[in-house]
Amino acid sequence: MTNTQSAFFMPSVNLFGAGSVNEVGTRLADLGVKKALLVTDAGLHGLGLSEKISSIIRAAGVEVSIFPKAEPNPTDKNVAEGLEAYNAENCDSIVTLGGGSSHDAGKAIALVAANGGKIHDYEGVDVSKEPMVPLIAINTTAGTGSELTKFTIITDTERKVKMAIVDKHVTPTLSINDPELMVGMPPSLTAATGLDALTHAIEAYVSTGATPITDALAIQAIKIISKYLPRAVANGKDIEAREQMAFAQSLAGMAFNNAGLGYVHAIAHQLGGFYNFPHGVCNAVLLPYVCRFNLISKVERYAEIAAFLGENVDGLSTYDAAEKAIKAIERMAKDLNIPKGFKELGAKEEDIETLAKNAMKDACALTNPRKPKLEEVIQIIKNAM
Repeated sequence: MTNTQSAFFMPSVNLFGAGSVNEVGTRLADLGVKKALLVTDAGLHGLGLSEKISSIIRAAGVEVSIFPKAEPNPTDKNVAEGLEAYNAENCDSIVTLGGGSSHDAGKAIALVAANGGKIHDYEGVDVSKEPMVPLIAINTTAGTGSELTKFTIITDTERKVKMAIVDKHVTPTLSINDPELMVGMPPSLTAATGLDALTHAIEAYVSTGATPITDALAIQAIKIISKYLPRAVANGKDIEAREQMAFAQSLAGMAFNNAGLGYVHAIAHQLGGFYNFPHGVCNAVLLPYVCRFNLISKVERYAEIAAFLGENVDGLSTYDAAEKAIKAIERMAKDLNIPKGFKELGAKEEDIETLAKNAMKDACALTNPRKPKLEEVIQIIKNAM
């Protein structure tokens, strides 16, 4: 541990377990709010889930207006439109329903609603002056951890980059992880979000900002994900696997929320902003390549990760055990049908240098354990193509 001082951020209340979503109305009422903007995506709205949540909220005496336009990889324009709806409906609070996209969009709307200006003004670390408006985040995926972190990632449509807004004021007031809301996730989304959570845990564990607290969270997350993610992908109705993945992604979220991330996320943000690729898929593809690059800086930790992943490392050298961790990650990605590289998603060789330069400016790069040169970041992306 290199830090002499550290802080630990997470929502003051986090609800888990089947049926926990039914508390959203009373929890909002306890906050003394009058009208919430429910931020969700078109898919969940089309399934009627937003109306179901709205009825729970209204039953507790709180009004609600639905904004069902959160986009995958939400943009600055998306946030501006949501803010307009928030103001037009005279809302004083926000409920987010979905995965990382809904949470990030809602947190960005809530931050600007409280502080003014536009979302671009808050790019960076702890730029805002005022806490965002009250926000309850209801999670329907097991991966991003956005429902309990101080991170919100918004695409700047003009620059075609993802802005990393890392701010204590975007930590939700309360989070809800109800596994019954996750049983409908298709296998591909389950795999991508699950490997996103694994990436959070591994990057937090090797981060320069790691502490004994974040280590404990990351270790447990890695162990649970290695055991239960394959089960959740194989059978989405396996409620035990869903519940365990909800716990794991929350543990991983708490870990990276306080330890920071690394170059998997720094690069993935650029691919998402430039091409609109799914964030979890980008992380899953990049993870073994960044781990291999970082290996010399944290070889003992990668050896430990191999054991957390269930690999037998008895009798192996530290380096050989660390290599086994990378092979285990590659095997898991293959078993879960993650794309082999970015070319099959549509990435182009001529964009690599731009992506690499932007990645080196990303806030997540700050806590990566190995400090790369530009040509090394370019090579990581080439390897992942």
